[in-house]
Amino acid sequence: MPVTKSKTKKLRIVSVASEVAPYSKTGGLADVAKSLPKALSEKGHHVWAVTPYYKFIKDQNLDLKPIPFKATVTVSKKKFTIKYCALQYSENFTIFFVANGPLFTDRSKVYGYPNDNLRFLVFNIAVLKLLEGIKLRPDIIHCHDWQTGLIPNILAKQRKRYPTLKKTATLFTIHNLTFQMAGNWWAVDPRRADSGRSDPTLKTLPRIKKLNFTKRAIFFADVISTVSERYAEEITTPELGQRLDRYLRQRKEDLYGIINGIDYAIYNPEFDKYIPHHYSTASIARKKKNKLALQKKVKLLERPDVPMIGVVNRLTEQKGFRLIMETIDVLMRMPLQMVIVGSGFKEYIAFFKKVAKKHPKRLGIYTPFTEEMASLVYAGSDMFLMPSRFEPCGLSQLISLRYGSIPIVHETGGLSDTVTNFSPRSKKGNGFVFKHYTSTDFLIAVARALENYKYSDSWEQLTARAMDQTYSWELPASKYIQLYTLAQKKKKQRKS
Repeated sequence: MPVTKSKTKKLRIVSVASEVAPYSKTGGLADVAKSLPKALSEKGHHVWAVTPYYKFIKDQNLDLKPIPFKATVTVSKKKFTIKYCALQYSENFTIFFVANGPLFTDRSKVYGYPNDNLRFLVFNIAVLKLLEGIKLRPDIIHCHDWQTGLIPNILAKQRKRYPTLKKTATLFTIHNLTFQMAGNWWAVDPRRADSGRSDPTLKTLPRIKKLNFTKRAIFFADVISTVSERYAEEITTPELGQRLDRYLRQRKEDLYGIINGIDYAIYNPEFDKYIPHHYSTASIARKKKNKLALQKKVKLLERPDVPMIGVVNRLTEQKGFRLIMETIDVLMRMPLQMVIVGSGFKEYIAFFKKVAKKHPKRLGIYTPFTEEMASLVYAGSDMFLMPSRFEPCGLSQLISLRYGSIPIVHETGGLSDTVTNFSPRSKKGNGFVFKHYTSTDFLIAVARALENYKYSDSWEQLTARAMDQTYSWELPASKYIQLYTLAQKKKKQRKS
């Protein structure tokens, strides 16, 4: 969506997410849930983020202030006492933590429990009770991904219980449509699948397990967004719509795509604390020193002239690891080295460990994921491999560009919106893109990157241009402000 330059009033924004970096993080959602509110607050808007208070947050010695307000949430005759505390991040940005022992504060993981649907149903109600209890009166509640999808639903069914939220609009952002509820949505018997239209708080515990949070958010949110323009189109198709495409097509006029940004105060090779040699476009030759440091760390052959391909991602089928596995024998015969950093499927990890043992000077795998190793791979690699089968947005390719690691990607979702094919003749493009998700197209893209790497002057210019590209939160934040205003208008229109 285009950004207009008309003046907008200062909004009161509540951002709700199951994880907020660096306090809790399992993936890119946490980065967005921190960086977007931060960017909005820097534009002068008043922002409150709300997230659960997990067990491991206790150990972080945060300057938390208890909120003199408690709530009781009753679900299926079970009562949960909720306490709240706050962290003042900056003048206009406060983070609220929602605490309950059995559901969150005694839990050492963010997800992966049999009662996750119940946990986040309670969390959604607890968020609304907090906003009502302290009379916050936000203009908009921004709900991130399935764990927060019941908030628009509950407001629609129980608005009278929350009188101070009478004028509050809702925006639901789909970060990945594959995840719609706890567990796999496709494992639910279609005959017993959630209709998505009722009041979720009236369900019994067995039916709560089948609640489809995302489906309900699609039905009830004032506006729906996702994390790239291409993905907003893709999820309205049967191929990538995850059986919700027909509902998304029905709401297509309310569906928007906004590409994520990255926080350059965190992801920046000029002062990244995890890399040994800082560099910029003015000192790009220093990047080679990080390459040697990476080779030494992973015990690969220490040669600055060998093309280094980095991979930093979850080891899952969605991220394209099956494609890498299918072609690994060919890749290991190419003039390259590869380092993989990430956590994920055990069988994938075992496969790459076996290959690394066979090719110890060519391939290294580092698991589980650590920020330190991720930064070293971004800084030390010449190319960044991200052949996702589908990709709502992707942050890894944006980070790789900032670090001068040229992305090799599949033309899908946010990868398509951010990476364009490099032409050695025109000098346009910032990466190497393959259109069809096949081994042949994938290997051709890798071969093209390796061939272009041979021309050092051209490659250095490509690297410098990639590093100079801007994917900060400045533009996305401006677009979200417009979307919040639009959500308010659409809410008024529906009421009238």
